[in-house]
Amino acid sequence: MVRVASTAPTADATILHADLDSFYASVEQRDDPALRGRPVIVGGGVVLAASYEAKAYGVRTAMGGRQARQLCPHALVVPPRMSAYSEASDAVFEVFRDTTPLVEPLSVDEAFLDVAGLRRIAGTPVEIAARLRAQVRDRVGLPITVGIARTKFLAKVASQEAKPDGLLLVPPDRELAFLHPLPVRRLWGVGAKTAEKLHTYGIETVADVAELSESTLCSLVGHAMGCRLFALSRNIDRRRVVTGVRRHSVGAQRALGRRGNTMSAAEIDAVVVNLIDRITRRMRNAGRTARTVVLRLRFDDFGRATRSHTMARATASTDVILAAARDLVAAAAPLIAERGLTLIGFAVSNIDRDGAQQLELPYEEHADTVALDDAVDKVRKRYGNSAITRGVLVGRDPGLEMPHLPD
Repeated sequence: MVRVASTAPTADATILHADLDSFYASVEQRDDPALRGRPVIVGGGVVLAASYEAKAYGVRTAMGGRQARQLCPHALVVPPRMSAYSEASDAVFEVFRDTTPLVEPLSVDEAFLDVAGLRRIAGTPVEIAARLRAQVRDRVGLPITVGIARTKFLAKVASQEAKPDGLLLVPPDRELAFLHPLPVRRLWGVGAKTAEKLHTYGIETVADVAELSESTLCSLVGHAMGCRLFALSRNIDRRRVVTGVRRHSVGAQRALGRRGNTMSAAEIDAVVVNLIDRITRRMRNAGRTARTVVLRLRFDDFGRATRSHTMARATASTDVILAAARDLVAAAAPLIAERGLTLIGFAVSNIDRDGAQQLELPYEEHADTVALDDAVDKVRKRYGNSAITRGVLVGRDPGLEMPHLPD
């Protein structure tokens, strides 16, 4: 795999962070004129996306559908259309790659772009960003926000501040003046719990963080986080825009909502089977194998837990990875029973770097599962993923398969 990196951050603001606005909801509003300018919620049981008109009432992604409808009773709720979102994402990334060869995807709806060296042929970074936004609007029909800065971190912050449908340049001589008044949650890695901890010490803004020494920050939030906050509060970010990097993990998850509290062990197992089937199919399609299986749980009290198991050999076998996943769920069963379950997810990591082949397994032991996986994959490639499924999943809601970047 060819890997291309931009040059190290320079004195010029040439890194763009391009981020589609309320992606799923914007696609729905694009395709149905009746939804334009109105509050739109994508997904009923759990909010997958909300238009800015709905966000104005407090509706947020991952919120329960009932709560969302209480906050915005006149919202229009539409079912998700994953194929439409995947097609829109592909079209937007074509615009990105027509803009510059240095594109680093972050998700299906956002990416970093490095436009250093394009001034003579394409204009200033602001002119390039304005043209990119116009092309996404004209060719794909979607609004997109772009932040421009000298570092990846600040470009992403700029796009957050410019939303919705905006363009914001942070000049190199105004970086700290722009960054320091912002709330501490704008720093990468600062979630609700870390922010709450910082707030107890009177640390509310990025400027408050920047006033503290690295050792003090490490004593408050731990060494790794403390070092990160010390650097980011000063806009120290030496990461480059990199292309051609394969994923370090492949995952899938399923939000269960309140009904997860009443699901039987068999119903939970069916969800596990479905998730592992999706993950291993993606692995084999990408020619990847992995050794570590990670279980992620979210509970009714909004707490989370993670468990993992590392196997002796890397594999993409559905049966082998499923067995490890079931063992992890069984070990977590007392915790699930005690705290309730609202989300379950899996990821595989320790992925081989060079696309190790399935035959690296002890072949005699796994020959049957390898042959079965190969046969199933051939049928799905020809007739679609729904053409063949496991018996335990027949008649069950398979849940949504979210759009994702190539693995």
